[in-house]
Amino acid sequence: MRMTDEQFALIKEQLIKLFQRENGFYQRKFHGINIEDINSQEDFEKLPFTSKSDLRDAYPLGLQAVPDEDIVRIHSSSGTTGTPVIIPYTNQDVKDWAEMFKRCYQMAGVTNLDRIHITPGYGLWTAGIGFQLGAELLGAMTIPMGPGNTDKQLKMMQDLQSTVLCATSSYALLLAEEIEKRGIKESIHLKKGIIGSERWGKKMRNRIANELGVELYDIYGLTEVYGPGIGMSCEHESGMHMWTDYIYFEIIDPKTGETVPDGEVGELVITTLRKQGAPLIRYRTHDLTRVMPGECPCGNLFPRIDTLIGRTDDMVKVKGVNIFPSQIDELLNQFTEASSEYQVMIDHLNGKDLLTLFVEVKPKADKALLEKLISDMFKLKIGITIKVKPVEIGDLPRSEKKSTRIFDNRY
Repeated sequence: MRMTDEQFALIKEQLIKLFQRENGFYQRKFHGINIEDINSQEDFEKLPFTSKSDLRDAYPLGLQAVPDEDIVRIHSSSGTTGTPVIIPYTNQDVKDWAEMFKRCYQMAGVTNLDRIHITPGYGLWTAGIGFQLGAELLGAMTIPMGPGNTDKQLKMMQDLQSTVLCATSSYALLLAEEIEKRGIKESIHLKKGIIGSERWGKKMRNRIANELGVELYDIYGLTEVYGPGIGMSCEHESGMHMWTDYIYFEIIDPKTGETVPDGEVGELVITTLRKQGAPLIRYRTHDLTRVMPGECPCGNLFPRIDTLIGRTDDMVKVKGVNIFPSQIDELLNQFTEASSEYQVMIDHLNGKDLLTLFVEVKPKADKALLEKLISDMFKLKIGITIKVKPVEIGDLPRSEKKSTRIFDNRY
């Protein structure tokens, strides 16, 4: 993808500010680089990448690029896998984020007549408040439920006649199953679901859409880059439009760091164009996707990336074979009697790796036959022998946040 003149001008302006900040994060990181030598996209894409470990090393406020009096809010990553990343926001950052989020709702055909039911978490996490900011700027009725308390969620959904559900795919599935179980589908008024925070497969998407009776849209974002709302799918489900007047993105080979041709899968790298509180230059997201070539049938000219395929750090190596969750999604999608939910347990027993795949299957499915067929297909398509354990629908745990699908017990 070619960088536009406007994008380059914004990047150059951003770099000048960051290089001028005495003892700032990027002044230190880019020590020895002459800003005057960066005069093109090619020059810019020679700058070093920014990594998650860089951001953790900057804890707590090493990323801050403006004076304290300009900071109005702090958000943070969960820190479940190490030191959390703290991201400061200026008032303009918050306004820009709300504007991008408003666009996301509009892309999904949401209007100020809708009632938006928000289930992602609030607090330091970016999700809940991001969904709320955009909804309020749009002028829609906002129902800030937050996560958990499914009984109350369903009561409010019925009583307030919510029309749009904002959730992780895991929690959307949990709500769909509860609605079906309680026989209250006729009193639910949902029309659209805006789903983010985790990668999800086609089978799971179809279950949620069918059981809730809604149109589903993918929303993209990450805490380090505003939060959810920097990209959104449209009604054609042909990738996610990225708001490239606020961010510049590249797709690189995760191993070499070189840019890959449009249409080829690689790792998404993001540079913020207007962010003030904590700008990011060439930030490696670890998300795997590709540029969607050509124009979208919806007519929107913002460029698209494909729905996320996985993450570079999602991959596990078993018996010398690299395995991504997306491969398992794709494989199970070929079996109509298999449901969307699965879990993988990897153990090391008697000197050998053992992968056990637990799969929820539909009632009356021939479990013995399905066990053999899935096992054979796994060996054929992915290349290793595994143990398959079909279980009843609902046997595997449900989550109000993100679902963990792979448990590696070898280490």
